[in-house]
Amino acid sequence: MSSKLLRGTFILTLGTIISKVLGLFYVIPFDAIVGKEGTTLYQYSYVPYTIFISIATAGIPLAISKFISKYNALEEYAVGRRLFKSGLIVMLLTGFVSFLILFFSAPVLGEMVIQDDDQVTKVEDVITVIRAVSFALIIVPFMSLIRGFFQGHQSMGPSAVSQVVEQIVRIVFLLAGAYIVLFVMNGKVASAVSVATFAAFVGAIGSLLVLFWYWYKRKPHLDELLLHDKGTVEISLKNMYKEILLYAAPFVFVGIANPLFQFIDQITFNRAMVEIGLAKESDFAFSALNFYSHKLVIIPVSLATAFSLTLVPNITRTFIEDDKRGLHRQLNQTFQVLLFLTLPAVVGMSLLAEPVYTAFYGHDLFGTEVLRAYSPVAILFALYSVTAAILQGIDEQRFTILSLLVGLLIKLSLNIPLIKLMQTEGAIVATALGYGAAIMINLFVIKTYASYSFKLVFRRILLITAFTALMFVGAFGTYRLLILFLSPESVWQSLVIIISCAVIGVGIYGFLGIKSKLVNRLFGQKVDRVMQKLHLKG
Repeated sequence: MSSKLLRGTFILTLGTIISKVLGLFYVIPFDAIVGKEGTTLYQYSYVPYTIFISIATAGIPLAISKFISKYNALEEYAVGRRLFKSGLIVMLLTGFVSFLILFFSAPVLGEMVIQDDDQVTKVEDVITVIRAVSFALIIVPFMSLIRGFFQGHQSMGPSAVSQVVEQIVRIVFLLAGAYIVLFVMNGKVASAVSVATFAAFVGAIGSLLVLFWYWYKRKPHLDELLLHDKGTVEISLKNMYKEILLYAAPFVFVGIANPLFQFIDQITFNRAMVEIGLAKESDFAFSALNFYSHKLVIIPVSLATAFSLTLVPNITRTFIEDDKRGLHRQLNQTFQVLLFLTLPAVVGMSLLAEPVYTAFYGHDLFGTEVLRAYSPVAILFALYSVTAAILQGIDEQRFTILSLLVGLLIKLSLNIPLIKLMQTEGAIVATALGYGAAIMINLFVIKTYASYSFKLVFRRILLITAFTALMFVGAFGTYRLLILFLSPESVWQSLVIIISCAVIGVGIYGFLGIKSKLVNRLFGQKVDRVMQKLHLKG
């Protein structure tokens, strides 16, 4: 069972990574098809949709799988099947209600976003694209429940495959639909973006068909389990859903944090820019921040957070066993791994902002400056996710709500004044301050309730910072040398610059990490085995 669980976890992780990579790279052809005007409009619809979908589904697959796995272990298979049947109905209803709310609130959201007639984007276009994407809400919650059901039976393949298929179908429909509308039918940009946002619904249909196929193939085995049901547990649907909500709630709050910060930008950014006379620049500035740059900044966050969160189950175990020494060791390792991976990545992205932005979206000095300023905030995104997960591990997830609310209040209070003062960089600073406050609360709770000292982490931060500084010197020198004969305004030359600087930077950082034995302390004996296979160690 252990090897099966590890294999399943690997499959699900791989599916998630492939899905995220696809979700990043489709932006390049999409931007080429619809341009800045189209991507801005697309972003206006996707932020509210992401909030709705996060509330409706965040934590549901995990909560359902945890519930079913628990009762399957007790050989009470009928309990999980009963939850599944009733849950399908509940998810269809909640999905349809979510669809209606988003569909009919589209005019209100459109009016909140578009503050001036001089803006490139029009209210009616925002309304149209929000309504187009809202249809996906009918299916996605229903689909997430099925994924959770399979995961509860230690079957990760259906979730992984359906995620990848959903993303592929969505992207193909999105790109093909936008291209046909604009270049075959000679339609408007707003129509092309509406088709692109409706692709979320089409992708969900593709995923659902995959899950139905798995259900058809696996139903005989699942029905056979019911024959071995003990039937000794009686639990009401009310208590079932109460347990599910307790499992899912912390993941919901963590899942909606970033979309809520983006939503605050969406409803305040244009207003502030209009008030300082920058209505014409407002839409594209917002797009550079919340779409183009955000897509890139999330890359190091996703990788570092995923690696760090693999340590959280061990944190939960040591906390339950009241193993203080083991708990503190796990916390030390989690924070150090996070910073070891994230800090050099964001410093490198900030240094290479111009070629990175050019490689993905074409050369744009304004976008470059936004990415350079926004990159360091990635550390805060990663720290918030990990500290919130640790709070769940030590059973203090209630403070996640408090820290998120404080962070959002700071962002909401400071966003307009800072945008008026610093324009786009003001929104970045407000986000950093909001996340910073939320993280400080989480760290205080961890220190208090886990009796944890940050002394070792602080010392390691100094060491990691020193290594990052030396890496920066090497990468910066390489960058300055390369731009003497290569141009960061060219896509292909930018790729050469990025790869060359990355090789030098990773080489320096990796060498320092290995020589200092920090890599061994963080990643264990696996590092020695890898080095031996690569003939880097005798």
